[in-house]
Amino acid sequence: MEKQNVLEVRNLTVSLPRNADRPNAVENISFTVAPGEIVCVVGESGSGKSVTASAVMGLLPSALNPSAGETLLQGEDTLKASPNRLRDLRGTRMAMIFQEPMTALNPVTRVGDQISEVLEIHTDLSASERRKRAIEIMESVHLPDPEKMVDSFPHQLSGGQRQRIMIAMALVLDPALLIADEPTTALDVTTQAQILKLIKEMQERRGTGVLFITHDFGVVAEIADRIVVMQNGRVVEYGDRDDVLRRPKQPYTQMLMASVPSMTPPDRVPRTGDKAIEVSNLNKIYGRTGWLSKDRIVHAASDVDLFVRKGETLGIVGESGSGKSTVARCIARLIDPTSGSISLHGTDIGTLPQSRLRPHRRKVQIVFQDPYRSLNPRRTIGQSLIEAPVNFGVPVEQARKTARDLMELVGLSGDALERYPHQFSGGQRQRICIARALAVEPEVLIADEAVSALDVSVQAQVLELLDDIRERYDLAMLFITHDLRVAAQICDRLIVMKKGVIVEQGPTKKVYSDPQHEYTRLLLDAAPGRDVTFGSDTAA
Repeated sequence: MEKQNVLEVRNLTVSLPRNADRPNAVENISFTVAPGEIVCVVGESGSGKSVTASAVMGLLPSALNPSAGETLLQGEDTLKASPNRLRDLRGTRMAMIFQEPMTALNPVTRVGDQISEVLEIHTDLSASERRKRAIEIMESVHLPDPEKMVDSFPHQLSGGQRQRIMIAMALVLDPALLIADEPTTALDVTTQAQILKLIKEMQERRGTGVLFITHDFGVVAEIADRIVVMQNGRVVEYGDRDDVLRRPKQPYTQMLMASVPSMTPPDRVPRTGDKAIEVSNLNKIYGRTGWLSKDRIVHAASDVDLFVRKGETLGIVGESGSGKSTVARCIARLIDPTSGSISLHGTDIGTLPQSRLRPHRRKVQIVFQDPYRSLNPRRTIGQSLIEAPVNFGVPVEQARKTARDLMELVGLSGDALERYPHQFSGGQRQRICIARALAVEPEVLIADEAVSALDVSVQAQVLELLDDIRERYDLAMLFITHDLRVAAQICDRLIVMKKGVIVEQGPTKKVYSDPQHEYTRLLLDAAPGRDVTFGSDTAA
C-alpha cells in the first residue's frame, strides 16, 4: 500500500495587496513531499518560496491572503485550520527552521529551556523529563557536551551550534514535515556541510519529509530528491534532481543553471603590474582584561603578508573567525592594526594616525556584504554617490555628472539618482554600492562578501561587473568570500586563512587542483555539489 504524502500543495494562490508589482505572491502552485523525501524549492528573491512555506505553517502576515487551493498536511488542510489547531500542529506534525538562528532564538533564555518549552506546550512531561529529553535531542544533533551546553545562552554558541539548536527544537517532537528556509546561507562551508549531513541523517532516521528552501544550487545537488523551480510566484519546472540540474527544460531553469559558478578555476594570465598595496607582518590583537573576568586575548590576524598588483584580484577564503574581514578592515583603516605595515604605493598607511589618513581614504574603498544596510534609506542615490567626491573637493555638478556615468557603468539608469534605496532590488543596491566606491577613483577595491547575499543569477551579473571594472580601471581588488565557487571564478590568486594565520596561498588554479595544506583540502571537500556540472547535459 502506497504511503500518504506528508505534504500536498494543490493549486495554492496567495494574493498580494493592491498596488503590488503583481496580483499574487504565488499562483496556482502544486507539488508534494513524501515521507523520507527532501524536496528543494529554488528560485530568485520574490519568486514565492518563503510565502509558500509560511502558507503551509499558517505564518502568513495579515496583508497576504490565501485565496485558492489547499495545503494538506497528512491530509489536513492547514489553510482551514483555526489558530489553536495550527498551534497544536506546529511542533507535533510540522516544524520550521529559519535562516538566521540568532533572531529566531530568544537571547535571554537558555537554549535547553527553549527546547523544553516546546515539550511543555505539547506534552505532559515533568520538568526533569523535559530537561532529559532536551539533552537527548541535543546529543542526536551532534552538539558537543550537551549536559553542559543545555544551560548556555545563544550568544555563547557559534552560528553552526545555534542552527543545530534550531534543528533540535524542530525535531524534538518527531514532526512528519520539516520546513527549512535557507538554513545554511549564513554558514561557513564546513559548518554547512555538517548541517546538511545532519538534516539528511535525521530525515533518513525518522522518515521525515523535508521541504528545503534555498538559492544555493550546490546545496540542492547535495541533498535534493526532487526540485521545484519557482519564478514570479509560479512553478516553472518540477522534477527529479538530476533531470532538473543536468537537463533543465525551461529557459528560466537553464538560465539559473548557467549562472552557477563552476568549482573549476579558468586559466588566468598572471598579473605583472606594480604592487598597488603591500602588507607585511600585519597583526591585530583584541584583548579584554578585568578583575572580575579572566584575561582574554584573541589574535584575529597574525603575521599576515600579502600584496595585490594593479589589475589583479586576490581572494581571501576561510571560515568565520579566520581573520578575513579583520585583514580587510585593517587595510581600509576602518580599524587600527596592532602592528605591521600597510604600504600604499610606498606610503605606510598602517602606522598613520587617523588625523593624517584623509588624503589616503579615497585610494582604498570597500563594498560590504549587505546592500540593504550599506545605503542610508533617507538619502537619494544621487546624494549617496556625490557625498565622498564633494568631501574631497569635487564641484557638485561635476560629481553629479560622474554619478550619472557610474550608474550607467554598473548597468542602471542615470535618471535614477533621485530615487531612494527602497526603490531598488538587492542586486541593484549592490551595483549602487559599487558605483559609490568607484566615485572617488580608488586604486584598491575591497569586496567583503559582496555577492554572498545575492541570488545566483544576480550574483553572476555582479561578478561579471566587478571583473569588468577591475579590467577597465586597472584596479587592485581584494575579494573576501566563503563561497569557493565564486572564488574559483574571479580570483587570480588565493589566500587561505585559518584562525588569523595564512595557511596556504598561490594561483587559484593551483590551489584548487593541488592543495598543499590539510585545511585547504578540508574546505574544498566540504563544498556542496562540488562534483556536479550544472546544466551539463543541456549544453552537450
